[in-house]
Amino acid sequence: MAKIVGVHGIAQEFRGSNTISAEWLPSLKDGLKLAGTELQSDTDFRCAFYGDIFRGKSKAIGIPNYDVNDIDSDWEKELLQLWWQETEQVENNHPNADSLLREKSTPKIIQRALSGLSESRFFGSIAEKLVISYLKQVGSYLHDRKLKQQIQERVIKCIDEEDPRVLVAHSLGSIVCYETLCQHPEWPIKVFVTLGSPLGIRQLIFDRLQPSPRNNLGRWPGNVERWVNIADDGDVVALTKQLNPLFEGTVEDKLVYNGCEAHDAKSYLTAVETGEAIRSGLID
Repeated sequence: MAKIVGVHGIAQEFRGSNTISAEWLPSLKDGLKLAGTELQSDTDFRCAFYGDIFRGKSKAIGIPNYDVNDIDSDWEKELLQLWWQETEQVENNHPNADSLLREKSTPKIIQRALSGLSESRFFGSIAEKLVISYLKQVGSYLHDRKLKQQIQERVIKCIDEEDPRVLVAHSLGSIVCYETLCQHPEWPIKVFVTLGSPLGIRQLIFDRLQPSPRNNLGRWPGNVERWVNIADDGDVVALTKQLNPLFEGTVEDKLVYNGCEAHDAKSYLTAVETGEAIRSGLID
């Protein structure tokens, strides 16, 4: 049985559990090596996969041809503007980046935000339709109860089969795993590691978590002994780098530097801080 289970984030719909495991495993092993230990066997690591749930059943090739008119909810508009604001601050040192959020969400402002993000270093100059697709995947998980259940069932099945000690979750996967851990306090997971997590975004994500925060504090995730949250200071998705003030118990917040790929899962996994966190869960 795998001692470590990894859970991916957005934009993985055209991959699979074996593909992601093959990408993550070398990076995870490098992070562990920096932390002074080694994985005893490659079978000690497994990925829970849910990306295909977002793949859809249409005959269209690839990502739908989204444009600005498909950003049709206030939630999507607000998160888009938050990403844009953070990108301007991180990449361009925009002196008035906060004012971007005070501008009314007109179609013109939304188009500016979308264009700015698609041309940013963080998003790697991807097409605007991909930025919109990312938005919609996060929003769908939070707002579509049936889809949320389908995704959580994938994680539950993997954890029940593997009985792991460590759960490593990236990006949207950290939201999925947090909510699922809260539902399963019987799981023997010792260490929960979140990478590039958007869990701390107030109003849009944090306040919509299930179970709901109480007294402005998020619940501790199940029976986890240790929660280590790792973020790159330039990671636009992980808007709130410090989760400890927002959750019950003690979340160990650590900052790392991932270079030009601030949100990349593999870059996070090679960090010694990640290796040390995972290592602590493997010690008997």
